Amino acid sequence: MGKLKILSYVVAALAVFLGQRIYRLRNVSLATRELIQNHLPNCQVLKGLDYGSEDIAILPNGLALISSGLKYPGMPRYSDDPGKIFILDLFDSKLKPVELRISRGFDLDSFNPHGISVYLDDADGTVHLFVVNHVQHPNYHQSQVEIFKFIEDEKALEHVKTIKHELLHSVNDIVAVGVESFYATNDEYFTHLIMRMISPLFSFAWSDVVFYSPEEVKVVAEGFYSANGINISPDKKYIYVADVVDHKVHVLKTNDNINLVPVKAVDVGSLVDNIDVDPDTGDLWLGCHPNGWKLFKNDPQDPPGSEILKIENILSEQPTVKQVYADDGSVLIGSTIAARYEEKLLIGTIYHKTLCCDVEAV
Repeated sequence: MGKLKILSYVVAALAVFLGQRIYRLRNVSLATRELIQNHLPNCQVLKGLDYGSEDIAILPNGLALISSGLKYPGMPRYSDDPGKIFILDLFDSKLKPVELRISRGFDLDSFNPHGISVYLDDADGTVHLFVVNHVQHPNYHQSQVEIFKFIEDEKALEHVKTIKHELLHSVNDIVAVGVESFYATNDEYFTHLIMRMISPLFSFAWSDVVFYSPEEVKVVAEGFYSANGINISPDKKYIYVADVVDHKVHVLKTNDNINLVPVKAVDVGSLVDNIDVDPDTGDLWLGCHPNGWKLFKNDPQDPPGSEILKIENILSEQPTVKQVYADDGSVLIGSTIAARYEEKLLIGTIYHKTLCCDVEAV
């Protein structure tokens, strides 16, 4: 058999493989899905959050902490400024976000905040803010976790510690369970930029969840296609993990040895990003991408939309998945988080606007 004939077979086989992979990628990204507008009443854009609000954590007193300015591989960026953390008082009728000052000595120029989580220390009332921080590099995606103390009176963050570990190689989101301990999701197996870009073609279920404490660091759950948002039930007995590629929210039970035991997975029919948990009802609020293909194409003439879902009674035999908000991209692009406080719902995005809407009847 001639070399040209062998080469033609190889090229044909490669074309078939790539065609199958792209077809599957379009399916899992819900490329053909179109949304019907489903807006909430009295939504207003929060001025000052011009470059996204990827994650939001609301304190019991109605103060919302917001991460903004994320630069992420494959996503557009509209500012080269470092990322920031904002505070928003939901009891203030002006609803004006204010940038938090960060203590001296912290490298602000490289700050690139992603997922965040708050831990309230019952011993002294201290509020600890955990922030996933991606230090940018041309060829790889580096993750580390920053721990701050939130000083409310000064509208400031005091940097306490930077955590790096080889198991925390591609952290997306985090849920704090102690003053220096947390669960974190790795959304990718690879750190090199080229491998991260092509890995979706191969459908590797190699994503995982890592537990970190000063005494122990280990993988506690694995087998996800792309573990994204993570949160914990009000009674601390269950961990919720969003698999954005698989369109599911996984329920895992906490164990005495820190490992997480799979309980169930709830299919939500959308690409789930971050998870917020209602501290009173235990309901889950999900920021979702209804069409991932549009999200990565980023066509201004056909923008990606936003979808907010709510899961009620997730631990029951028949949880209810309810669409709360949907937009085709004309108002809001790329929703990542929905955080509720009383009758207000904050909806954040990767790089676009932030909305505050009324949810009294939801």
